[in-house]
Amino acid sequence: MHTRQEKIEAFGRLLDVMDDLREKCPWDKKQTNESLRPNTIEETYELCDALIKDDNINICKELGDVLLHIVFYSKIGEEKGEFDVADVCHKLCDKLIFRHPHVYGDVIANTPDQVRQTWEQIKTKEKDGNKTVLSGVPEALPSLVKAYRIQDKARNVGFDWEERRDVWKKVKEEITEFEAEVELAYNNAETDDAKETAKKHATEEFGDVLFSLINAARLYKINPDNALEHTNQKFIKRFNYVEAKAKEKGQDLKYLTLEQMDAWWNEAKALG
Repeated sequence: MHTRQEKIEAFGRLLDVMDDLREKCPWDKKQTNESLRPNTIEETYELCDALIKDDNINICKELGDVLLHIVFYSKIGEEKGEFDVADVCHKLCDKLIFRHPHVYGDVIANTPDQVRQTWEQIKTKEKDGNKTVLSGVPEALPSLVKAYRIQDKARNVGFDWEERRDVWKKVKEEITEFEAEVELAYNNAETDDAKETAKKHATEEFGDVLFSLINAARLYKINPDNALEHTNQKFIKRFNYVEAKAKEKGQDLKYLTLEQMDAWWNEAKALG
């Protein structure tokens, strides 16, 4: 691993390269906060993909891409005379020190739960802190992640189940309500207006099911986004196996029976 001095020099080199690109590259010169934003989102998801796969080579690469965007936005801020990368670093350090009084002050917090319990209260004391408990949840978060963050923030102020097993009653209640809405209204609607109304109600009930399941995951310390992504990757791997087997046999998936595909699916499942 590198020394502290080597790390500082590497960051300085990155700043020098950014200065060069902003001055000499036609593409880099014309970029704005707005034009970079979609690329930032894409790079973040690519990093998340590498993280879920525990792919250290690509984690390193994608971290560099995300860091480039941080430096790029800081350079644009500097050009506008608003802030530079030093301001970004100092604001971050000031926030971290303020939010960790158990490290930099005299507050006692010996467990992760004790630390989390104080964070929301600390945030409201900041000059630009959150005005309400849930105001710190970014509106642009993906819905699944947002639901988890909403519930976690509510938990920090005591709005939570006394016993985590109590959540299962709520989960079952929401599934029952969704099933009833689908069977009694959604499937029996006859007019277009009735179908649209039934779809709206069924959608609301399905949202309640997902929210309650995310709540259960949180209570059992399971990250629902990571869990779903692992299942996505597992499904892709197994479905690709089925597709490869069909091609190997000179067959088209569209003309296979479900039983045939299930047989190969079970083979893929057995392989792990």
